[in-house]
Amino acid sequence: MTVINSDEAEFNAALTVANLMVASARTAPKAMGVDNIIAAIVTGEDKDRLADRMMESPSLPIPQERVQKQVMNVRNADAVVLIGVKIDANADETQRILRLIDLGIAIGSAVKMASLLNVDNRVMYTVGRAAQDLKMIEGDVVFGIPISIRGSNIFFDRYDPIKAKWQNELPPRKMSNKPK
Repeated sequence: MTVINSDEAEFNAALTVANLMVASARTAPKAMGVDNIIAAIVTGEDKDRLADRMMESPSLPIPQERVQKQVMNVRNADAVVLIGVKIDANADETQRILRLIDLGIAIGSAVKMASLLNVDNRVMYTVGRAAQDLKMIEGDVVFGIPISIRGSNIFFDRYDPIKAKWQNELPPRKMSNKPK
């Protein structure tokens, strides 16, 4: 008999959900049938590199305190789903707008999938920006969606230092084979 501990089962479930989120983004409706959506899944050491890069980003449009909380969320997440869009440099304004609408619909489809499967998630611009800086994905506009399966939602009350304090002490998953 094989015993799979809860941490391993939850991590494996998170990867399955991440794959389903990518599938949802891919199959989301696209304006005029043009699909310029791109996606990727980040785990393990690459997820930590992503969090490190978020802290280094000099010109983010949000207060540093919030960036620090988002970094903590990424570190504590099981995986990060990246969803972006490539926009043709020669596209007119209408085409650019349609591609951005496609991106919004793809992100909405992905987070709906996670929600239907009871997996906590949060859409973050800062994650997508860091992923672009690290060349993890080649989109013109990219968002990141950290996902987490824990006993409590790590994204809830994430800006309240008192309520989020427990996340600083969140133990790493106990796994027989660490994810790469």
